[in-house]
Amino acid sequence: MKGWNRSRTKRVLCRLMGDRTGGVMMEYVILAVLIAAAVVVAVAMFGKTIVGMFDVAGKGATTRHSEAKSALEATRSTQDSDADKAKDYHDGMHE
Repeated sequence: MKGWNRSRTKRVLCRLMGDRTGGVMMEYVILAVLIAAAVVVAVAMFGKTIVGMFDVAGKGATTRHSEAKSALEATRSTQDSDADKAKDYHDGMHE
């Protein structure tokens, strides 16, 4: 009977104080969703540039330096055009 009273007392106290067992887990879920959303936005905005930079690094680490140079130029032009698109979008939002 002694254990039964403790568990009953514990249940009553939890009801009075508010049971928060799932609250912390929900905070972690919300944090994970926000991080995932930030990663998706970053990949959507900078994906081509990141892939191009890895291509340049891979070719630069090998003996294909001329290919690395042309890949770098292509990546820079992609980066510049993406920056222009972002600037146009930003300017369009403030008009």
